[in-house]
Amino acid sequence: MSFNLQTSHMTVTIATSPPGPPLPGPVGAPLERLRAGRDFGPNVYSTIDVLWVLYDRILRVTPQRVDDPDRDRFLLSKGHAVAGFYAVLAAKGFLPDDWLDDQGGPDSRLGDHPDRLLVPGVEIGSGSLGHGLGLGVGTALGLRAQGRTTPRVYVLLGDAELDEGSNHEAIAYAGATGLANLTAVVLDNRSASHGWPGGAASRFTVNGWTAATVDGRDHDALHTALTGHDGHRPHVVVAIVTGGDQP
Repeated sequence: MSFNLQTSHMTVTIATSPPGPPLPGPVGAPLERLRAGRDFGPNVYSTIDVLWVLYDRILRVTPQRVDDPDRDRFLLSKGHAVAGFYAVLAAKGFLPDDWLDDQGGPDSRLGDHPDRLLVPGVEIGSGSLGHGLGLGVGTALGLRAQGRTTPRVYVLLGDAELDEGSNHEAIAYAGATGLANLTAVVLDNRSASHGWPGGAASRFTVNGWTAATVDGRDHDALHTALTGHDGHRPHVVVAIVTGGDQP
């Protein structure tokens, strides 16, 4: 939609994004408490549906199992989207609700990027983009070397991160070594500078990955895609997220 702003000399038409789809029910209250009157952008809201499906329906990890060697691992590569991650962790009981009241404050455990030493359930500290997938490859390799075949490693990254050379190396290596316990989730909001012929999934499949591309707001489609790995190769889910922010 749009509205007209009247000034003494001109009329300016300002376009605004339509409200986004509703948040998963349990996430709304902790996110609003965390927000505390601030504005969050698409980098936060675009992650919440994927995060909720992962923590509610996919990941084999609970607040009581954060140190279990056979837990699934989730790595947030796009660390600047951490507000949605904190809200989901709080909704699932990993964090006390009162931690949400001072996110980013000088004494808060909840920084503007996650810190694995301070926040239960966080597997890596992430900040500079482009490192999460490489860390996920290393984690998957370590689990395989230990003979742990049950845990899976999930890495959430943005499409713009795929411009980083470190991700090209991680994608190629995981495909060449058949890291079947690794799933990458790419949130594609068309923000990449360069893109890739055939879409984001094609830069994985050319290196031997299996792939699914789905609507990043459709929980059932996300669940089907996230459980669609074949057990022999690494898997990527490209979640298309476009449209307006949350109100």
